[in-house]
Amino acid sequence: MEQINWTEFLNPILLSLKVAIVSSVYVLIFGGLAAWKMTRRNFPGKIVVETTFLLPLVLPPTVVGFILLILLGKRSWIGHGMDYVFHQSIIFTWGAAVIASVVVAFPLVYQTMKTGFSMVSKDLEDAARSIGASEWQVLWYITLPLAWRSIIAAYILGFARGLGEFGATLMIAGNIPHKTQTLPTAIYIAVESGNQTLAWYWAAAIILISFGLLFIANHRTKS
Repeated sequence: MEQINWTEFLNPILLSLKVAIVSSVYVLIFGGLAAWKMTRRNFPGKIVVETTFLLPLVLPPTVVGFILLILLGKRSWIGHGMDYVFHQSIIFTWGAAVIASVVVAFPLVYQTMKTGFSMVSKDLEDAARSIGASEWQVLWYITLPLAWRSIIAAYILGFARGLGEFGATLMIAGNIPHKTQTLPTAIYIAVESGNQTLAWYWAAAIILISFGLLFIANHRTKS
């Protein structure tokens, strides 16, 4: 049995958790706001917008990664803007892994929160508005408390999806040890290099974390 370098073993796990924590917060905010707006408003082209939101769910992750690479590269105005703000390219940094995770997890979070918001009684929201509550007060005091199960489920799903993201992350963040190497990319490289023992340890780690998250999500939504 091959000897495990525990520092080498832990680094991708810690980085993956860091990326998943940060990306899950961002995707919960963006996905939640999008879901709230889309469940409360009708406008021309709404179905086109919703279809666009869901595209990362069906597109190959490498396609998503390629599009992000073009959008965030130095030749794009977005890439130039990020270079100006961060004084370096976002490509091949852990921040790029966060962006990839946010994009691929967005459809799951959006759909879950949209379902939760749709189940909130509009009569209760209208009653709050009738006594002078603003839209943000309705959201904070009525909608969010009543949709809390869906919010928890959306967060956990977003976290788990970000933790397991591979294709888009590899395209825009790469696989730089101690810098951008997440669990999925580390497993891939370990298998490619024939280090089956390390690959199994990492696979077991991500399976246990993901199982725990999904177990909590199922328990919370059914309790």
